[in-house]
Amino acid sequence: MEKLKLGVVPIKRTFLPMAAAVAQKNAFMPVIRQIKHDWVEIVDVDELTENGIAFTYEVIAPIVQKLQDAKIDALFLPFCDFGEESVAAGIASALKVPTLVWGPRDTEPNSDVTRGRDTQCGIIAATKVLARCGVTYSYIVSSPTDSEQFRHGFETFLRASMVVKTMKHLRVGQIGNRPEPFMSVIANEGELLERFGIQVTPIPVTTIAKYTDEILAQAGEDFQKACADYTARVDCSPMDSCQLTKMLGMKDGAAATQRAVAMKMAIRRALEEKDCACGSMDCWPSAVLLKGLPCLAVGELADEGLPISCEGDINGAVTLAILNACAMGDSSQFFADLTIRHPENDNAELLWHCGPFPYSLKNPDSPARLQDMYQRWELKPGDITLCRFDSIGGNYSLFAGEGHTTTGPETTGTYVWFETDNWEAWEERLVFGPYIHHVAGAYGAYADALREAARYLGITFDAPDAPGPKSLR
Repeated sequence: MEKLKLGVVPIKRTFLPMAAAVAQKNAFMPVIRQIKHDWVEIVDVDELTENGIAFTYEVIAPIVQKLQDAKIDALFLPFCDFGEESVAAGIASALKVPTLVWGPRDTEPNSDVTRGRDTQCGIIAATKVLARCGVTYSYIVSSPTDSEQFRHGFETFLRASMVVKTMKHLRVGQIGNRPEPFMSVIANEGELLERFGIQVTPIPVTTIAKYTDEILAQAGEDFQKACADYTARVDCSPMDSCQLTKMLGMKDGAAATQRAVAMKMAIRRALEEKDCACGSMDCWPSAVLLKGLPCLAVGELADEGLPISCEGDINGAVTLAILNACAMGDSSQFFADLTIRHPENDNAELLWHCGPFPYSLKNPDSPARLQDMYQRWELKPGDITLCRFDSIGGNYSLFAGEGHTTTGPETTGTYVWFETDNWEAWEERLVFGPYIHHVAGAYGAYADALREAARYLGITFDAPDAPGPKSLR
């Protein structure tokens, strides 16, 4: 995934002291350079204006030109004092990218001896002008530079901006068709292209089968290393008694495991050839043609930053891409069925799928097995965000909520028990919203960032407690 390019343009008021503004800039710049620095490239304007702080009309054009040439994805307008609303609005309205406004909290009022910075006052004035100029902006409440409130807000903006960047250039590889019984996964490719610029690229299942055969025949070094790595982590001995392998013409469990690893490499090759950042796959209907099931491939590719949805779910693939962007490397994503309520905990739900969850999310205490060509393990403890991007009638929305893992009965496949504060509210939103039984999950708290991203994308954000129809009681 490419880095997020963030333009940073500090703003000050023309007649307020430069020294005080510079002091503020020197305080927050080192802080923001450390937040998600592996994923963010900061583009400053130091050479274009005095001390790299914008405050006169003449600097608007060169700043805009530099940031456009740099192809920034987002803009940060930190106010060092009251600021100049015309300068801030002139830059932001020309760039039309996600824009963050913030200023350090003022420490004292004016006195007969000194004048304060009036930062909060100026921001309230400037945001009115930004709105009038059609700028969609985010805001962090006036807060100290070294506060957790600022750091969390800044990181949330980065995550939201990465989602917006990803959606603008997203290509989804559609491997095969949807399974015939799954009407619920139907998506509108034309709307995705027209509304968001998302391109769905068909990839025949025969292409994956062909590439898999070629990788097996060549048995190159990368393939050998991939097989050794997987079998070192996962117990594949149950594959020796797998009836499916014999039905598909493979001589033993080792050959079936090798084919699954080759299939992973084949899917990656096909998606990369089409410049796709995610994919959807019909999976089990193509088992005979593929001579295997792709669960291993889907799980391993998720850990390689290439998430794939099951059962031909294109909107599910978009959901995975959204969550992958939002996580910014903090967690792989898993694609789950919402299946059953916990037998004893009314606020817990089983997140399950036959075997595609990524190994990196496995509970260290849960044995890892490959059985009947399905991966089998429980996911690790922790906080989880679930989300779903979907539509009906041209109206798109993004559902997202947070919860945590809990204990529950062991089951087959890959799974985790997920607890919320009110599962019935979740269930009602999912049933009455434009959603299906598939959700994407990642470890961490991303609902705030997803809410902000939805604003920039012009779609409805759906929280579990959002108003709407209720179940009959």
